[in-house]
Amino acid sequence: MLRAGPALGLLLLCHQALLARPDSSFVAAVYEYPSILIADPEALTDRSSALELMNRNLDHYEEQVMAAAKQGVQIIVFPEDGIHGFNFTRRSIYPFLDFLPAVQSGKWNPCLEPQFSDTEVLQRLSCLAGRGRLFLVANLGTKQPCNGTDPGCPPDGRYQFNTNVVFDDKGTLVASYRKQNLYFEYSFDTPSVVDHSIFETPFAGKIGTFTCFDMLFFEPAVRLVTDLGVKHIVFPAAWMDQLPLLAGIEIQQAFAVAFNVNVLAANLHHPLLRMSSSGIHTPHGSFWYHNTESLKGKLIVANISADPGAGGPQWNSPLGESHGRFSWDDGTCEGDADTPCGDPLEGALETPATFHGEMMYDNFTFMPLRENRGRLRVCANALCCELDYRRRGLSDELYALGVLDGLHTVHGTYYLQVCALVKCGGPRWETCGHETPRATEKFDFHIRGNFSTAFVFPMLLTSGMTLQPPGQRGWEGGHYFMRKSQLSSGLVTAALYGRWYERD
Repeated sequence: MLRAGPALGLLLLCHQALLARPDSSFVAAVYEYPSILIADPEALTDRSSALELMNRNLDHYEEQVMAAAKQGVQIIVFPEDGIHGFNFTRRSIYPFLDFLPAVQSGKWNPCLEPQFSDTEVLQRLSCLAGRGRLFLVANLGTKQPCNGTDPGCPPDGRYQFNTNVVFDDKGTLVASYRKQNLYFEYSFDTPSVVDHSIFETPFAGKIGTFTCFDMLFFEPAVRLVTDLGVKHIVFPAAWMDQLPLLAGIEIQQAFAVAFNVNVLAANLHHPLLRMSSSGIHTPHGSFWYHNTESLKGKLIVANISADPGAGGPQWNSPLGESHGRFSWDDGTCEGDADTPCGDPLEGALETPATFHGEMMYDNFTFMPLRENRGRLRVCANALCCELDYRRRGLSDELYALGVLDGLHTVHGTYYLQVCALVKCGGPRWETCGHETPRATEKFDFHIRGNFSTAFVFPMLLTSGMTLQPPGQRGWEGGHYFMRKSQLSSGLVTAALYGRWYERD
């Protein structure tokens, strides 16, 4: 099992024997980048000035490519918006856009064939991939002219896309992807047809790509892994952490675990904007970086398996019968030895009254944890969540079990079913659901819910924005569960985050 990183987001690297790696593994890198931003993104400028800024960012990309190449890296991923920035208007971003010609993947090397105008960024990225002799994944803005024969053509006669591009180790363009689920990105258009972007590599087989907010939706993220057989995801992001359920590293790890895939996630590093969450995540552990105390970025390098799901549980296996008790890992409960863990203790469900509170703009039903150990059951609409827990010691920190079954409508519209054990933000119950990154209380817990969707993401976030493997998880008796004991740091969030895509 891979070990997770220590407190304050300091990085755990895996450099040992990189040059002696087995054929079944490969060396990957992601770069969390403190990008150089334009002073006023809404101001109009010209192509020359835009290229000057973008080349300053590309200078830093070049440094990281060369550093990665020295470590035997075979693929490197850079963040969303890392070259041009963000918060543009449709007009002000135009000089920052490259023209992406409609060429067949694998047929154009911009470094060797710079025959198209307004492709300077693509050319430089292509040359960097060739120089480093590695696959390179980057995000940039692209443009595509259109005319009146296209009923979807914008009034200004062009499409503008948030685009990922992938170059192979010779600099050839092998894939591109246009972001489908835009997050208040008024300078870009949504493509009329969903891109399912996949490219082949000699070291890991098929790799798919999508961008940031896409991770919360079925298209294209889930389609790639459920229908198209992708085992590795490259994921440029400009993700703003939001606790307790959507910190960047939290959802990245959960996606890797839920689908038994590797996720190579590169985020921007702007701590004042709550941007710092990058990692290389496998179904069995993570290498990550999260640091809000430094303005410096970080190159994360790891040697990971080319077959991430080998021997692991399948994502879509709701079992027809129970394959385990609602119990601790060792099958015993603290207290009365004659009472099996799977059977309810007398009066166990006579818990304190529930209350409602806002968590991440949604109205959750909460039940407080008042004792050192216990069992709770909370329902909201069709979803009922159960928690069996044991605390290592009773502190003054407040925790609650929260349940949601409903349509989220703020900063995006999508249907959620959530069971979440969370640390409250302060000394009063009404702070449950508020953001807090630190905790001292360590738990053993088993949480489960009767989800109506097969798509459930197990989340586990601990104190100081750190990750630990979620432990045992899967389907039993029509419920999805997560079981964990022996936490090494305080619990911030333990959640089963269900996405009912059909009801979005």
